Amino acid sequence: MSTGTPAGIRADASLSVERDPRWERILRRDKTADGLFWYSVVTTGIYCRPSCPSRRPHAENACIHGTVDEARATGARPCQRCDPDGALAENAHNGRVTRACRMIEASEAPPTLDVLAKEAGLSPTYFQRVFRRITGLSPRQYGEACRAERLRDALRSAATVTEAIYASGYSSSSRFYEKADSLLGMKPAALRCGARAERLSFAIGQCSLGAILVASGERGIVAILMGDEPDMLARDLQDRFPNAALVGAEPDYEEHVAQVVGLIETPAVGLRLPLDIRGTAFQQRVWNALQAIPAGQTATYTEIAKAIGHPGSVRAVANACGANTLAVAIPCHRVVRRDGTLSGYRWGVACKKALLEREKGT
Repeated sequence: MSTGTPAGIRADASLSVERDPRWERILRRDKTADGLFWYSVVTTGIYCRPSCPSRRPHAENACIHGTVDEARATGARPCQRCDPDGALAENAHNGRVTRACRMIEASEAPPTLDVLAKEAGLSPTYFQRVFRRITGLSPRQYGEACRAERLRDALRSAATVTEAIYASGYSSSSRFYEKADSLLGMKPAALRCGARAERLSFAIGQCSLGAILVASGERGIVAILMGDEPDMLARDLQDRFPNAALVGAEPDYEEHVAQVVGLIETPAVGLRLPLDIRGTAFQQRVWNALQAIPAGQTATYTEIAKAIGHPGSVRAVANACGANTLAVAIPCHRVVRRDGTLSGYRWGVACKKALLEREKGT
C-alpha cells in the first residue's frame, strides 16, 4: 500500500516547524499539550496528538495545527495509536467539570456525587474518575476544600469558632472537628488567632543555587524558601507566619534540609518528606496540576488554567504560582509563557532557568 503524500498536505512555508515552540513539546510527547494542538505527517498521511507514542516524524514532514479540523482538512486520517479525536472529548469533559466546580462552590452543602454526575450527563463512577483526573481531587475533596476556604475567612471575622463553623455550611460542629486538622492544617482556634499556637521548626542551609530555608509544622513541611541572603529568608518566614513560634538550631532538623537540597541537586530522586500544603481550593488545584508536570518538562499558564477547568483564569493561575511557598517541591518553575520563554519566578528567573536546565539533564 502506498504511503505517498495525500492531496492537500503540504509544509507550511510561512513558519519553520523546528522554530515553532510547539514542536519541542511534540518531540517530548507532552501530554499536557493534548487537546491544545495537533500535528499531521506528510509521509504517512495521519494526524496525531502531541503525546502520540509513535516514532517522531522529521520536522520537514510535519505540520502543526491549532484545531483538529485544520488537521482533518489536510486529508490526513486519525492515528489509531493515539486517537487524536479523543482529545475533543476531553475538552468537553473539561467543560462539564468546570460547571460542576461552579456548582460545588455556590452550594452551602456540597452536592452529592449522584447530583453532580446527573448534571454532567455522566454515570457517577465515570464522572468521579474524570473529575479527579482533571482537578486532582475527588468531588468530595473539592467540596471540603471550598468549605475550608470559607471557614478560614469566617474564622477571622466571627465572634466564636462555632459561629464560623455553621456559617461555612457545616451541619454540626462534631462532624467538622473530626476533620478540622486535615482541612485547616492547624486547630481552628489557632487559625482564628493568627496561628499563635503553632510551632514551626526551621533551618537554613546552602545549595548550588544559593541559600535555602526549610520549615515544618506537625503535619509536614510548610515552606521551602530560596534566595541569596539567609537573613532575608528568615524574615520572609516570619512575615508568612507572624504569630507562630519559630524554633531553629535543632540538630535533627538538618536532615530535612539535606533532603530538600538533594531534590534541588538531583530532581529525579524526589522528596520523601510529607508536605503541609496550605492554600485556597483554587490554589491547591493549581499546585496539584504543577506536581503532575514531570521533571524535565514544562507547561504554560494557559495549559494549567485549562487543565483545572478554569480556561479564563490564566492570571489567577500565575498568582497561585507566585503564592507557592514550597519551592521545587511544588514545581512552579516548570510553568512558562505561551511562546516557551521564561516569565517571573518568586526566587528569580535565573534560578528558574537553572532548575529547568538541571531537570532536562537528568
